[in-house]
Amino acid sequence: MTTTRTLPHWDMSVVYPGLDSPEFAQDFAAIVQDIQQLASSFDTHHIQKRPNLTVDSEVIQTFETITNQLNIVLDRTKTLSVYISCFVNTNSHDNLAQARMSELQRSLVVLSQLSTRMTAWLGSLDVEALIAGSMLAQEHAYALRKAKEQAAHLMSPAEESLAAELNVSSGSAWTRLHGNITSQLTLAVEVDGETQELPMSAVRNMAYDTDRDVRRRAYEAELTGWKKVALPLAASMNSIKNEVQVLAHHRHWQSALEASLFANSIDSQTLEAMLSAARASFPDFRRYLHAKARVLSVSRLAWYDLFAPIGTENRTWDFDEAAAFIVEQFGTYSERLSGFAARAFAEHWIDAEPRPGKRDGAYCTGLRGTESRVFANYKPVFGGVSTLAHELGHGYHNVNLAHRTPLQRSHPMTLAETASIFCETIIRHAALQKADEQEQLAILEASLQGSCQIVVDITSRFLFEQRLFEKRQQRELSVDELNDLMLEAQRETYGDGLDEELLHPYMWAMKPHYYSTGRSFYNYPYMFGLLFGLGLYARYQQDPETFKRGYDDLLSSTGMADAATLAGRFGIDLRTEDFWRASLEIIRQDIDQFEALIQK
Repeated sequence: MTTTRTLPHWDMSVVYPGLDSPEFAQDFAAIVQDIQQLASSFDTHHIQKRPNLTVDSEVIQTFETITNQLNIVLDRTKTLSVYISCFVNTNSHDNLAQARMSELQRSLVVLSQLSTRMTAWLGSLDVEALIAGSMLAQEHAYALRKAKEQAAHLMSPAEESLAAELNVSSGSAWTRLHGNITSQLTLAVEVDGETQELPMSAVRNMAYDTDRDVRRRAYEAELTGWKKVALPLAASMNSIKNEVQVLAHHRHWQSALEASLFANSIDSQTLEAMLSAARASFPDFRRYLHAKARVLSVSRLAWYDLFAPIGTENRTWDFDEAAAFIVEQFGTYSERLSGFAARAFAEHWIDAEPRPGKRDGAYCTGLRGTESRVFANYKPVFGGVSTLAHELGHGYHNVNLAHRTPLQRSHPMTLAETASIFCETIIRHAALQKADEQEQLAILEASLQGSCQIVVDITSRFLFEQRLFEKRQQRELSVDELNDLMLEAQRETYGDGLDEELLHPYMWAMKPHYYSTGRSFYNYPYMFGLLFGLGLYARYQQDPETFKRGYDDLLSSTGMADAATLAGRFGIDLRTEDFWRASLEIIRQDIDQFEALIQK
């Protein structure tokens, strides 16, 4: 990787000097004590399921006292938890960070139990009467109504408490195992005629190499690596999915998918409308894949060709150049967005360097107030720039949420991608305008890569998980069976767009989204986010000034209304295919332009 300077690491010293500092130890102890005091307050006020509880002045006062205390504790705990995880995710060999995370986990269990008790208590109340009698309740009306509905799906208090306690050594433990195994996995791969031992993240980055033989060797090394660790990862997968199903059954959800739809604030009609529109778009995506195959002079793309660059970028996107470009182009939307991005780069919020022990992928997490941290494995191509813009979009979302309480900020995955897709689209349109035809081809290719992953590949991941849940009701699945399920889903979605003899059977092992008891069906919200974000960008283009007046407020309200209600502010009906088809039409136009450039 060639850049003019070392890729940046994020600066965590502005929070604490280090994990072994007295300041960290003092706050860690204080937060543990805060959670214990909150538990005592819950006991004092009998915050638990209490059938037929009348909403009177005493209950209103109790609600306001407990809610204020809970919001304060959630804020402080979030900062500490994110601080520790930033060390774990960039260096899973950091034993001190791993130990501190394990210690904190004990208190997080208590906090989870208290949250469940709060939900059960609210389920005992007439929340409409509570909302009518308290300004604080009015400000948290959406969360209260969601809690009321969720309370109907709680087990007994003893069962919920036990489930939270056991999760540390069951679901969460399997999640940590997956993270540790995958971040520490190194592979032997030939680079420039020499065999090197590289971390999985670096090997996966080779999928973007211009040399097909390099991509093939990296793909083969990756599959060999996943095969070596497939047994413990299959055990993790089987255990997590069984736990999710057992809990969904005992909480009286019809399925894990029904519980996921509730958590993501959409209904089955919305999901089916989106997936149906996606399926109708597959021929267009296969057209894109066939066109790419022609450029690469192959009869059919292999899996390792999916991310192959085409077109010619006249410059390497050095990280500093990427930063300057993002700041400048965000400014075409607003000074506020541009200023936010400039601050993120100046204050070292971004960890961009791939290195041993660091997990693969990219994400953004809120840290404190308006501050976020962006995790990336930067590649000096336009795709790397686009990823940075995407993650900074999440950070801008966090800025708009900063004045809300933690209970108001909690928003579903379906709406979490709203700002990130919007920001990514700003950057892509700007880059296309400044590029010659060869660069346009490279930029469109990078964009279509991402769209294909989010529409086609995520459908395959959804189908895989749906069928896995069905089969897991009978028994555990072997590594071979998991591979077969994944290949079946890939053939069904990619069709003749890929060589079906060169697919990726271990995508179930690679994707961390499968390995969380709290985030089942973590896939379709990304498709929702892409298409919703594109639809909003189209509204912005139609009437920029009107859109700007409502957009930041929309972002700040993503934890205060369901997706259909928020979409309605912009005249969008999520329950019909029309909106989703209109968003996919934007992608289809990119495919048309891509084909036209190829013909030239």
